[in-house]
Amino acid sequence: QVRLVESGGGLVQPGGSLRLSCVASESIVSIYIMGWYRQAPGNQRELVAGMTSSGVTTYADSVKGRFTISRDNAKNTVYLQMNSLKPEDTAVYSCKATKYNLNYWGQGTQVTVSS
Repeated sequence: QVRLVESGGGLVQPGGSLRLSCVASESIVSIYIMGWYRQAPGNQRELVAGMTSSGVTTYADSVKGRFTISRDNAKNTVYLQMNSLKPEDTAVYSCKATKYNLNYWGQGTQVTVSS
């Protein structure tokens, strides 16, 4: 079973930046997809960004140009760099790993964008 631990959330002002980290319990090279999702109260959970083990990335239209997903294979870590943050980015951000058609989730980290 893949275990995931997120960190890096917090309170930030509009226009600010945060970098979220997701550390996996095994080499991310062996995990087909690593992704970031978010869910705000009253909203459905949505995909924010994803990256395959081969380096293919995808982003939600609402975050394109502002968020970047990246990885450090040596540290078994996937990052989400979030710039130009907006109040509507406020949500619980969760890391997801897909391996052998099974999905694994971290516990989530709260991101709050407010002045």
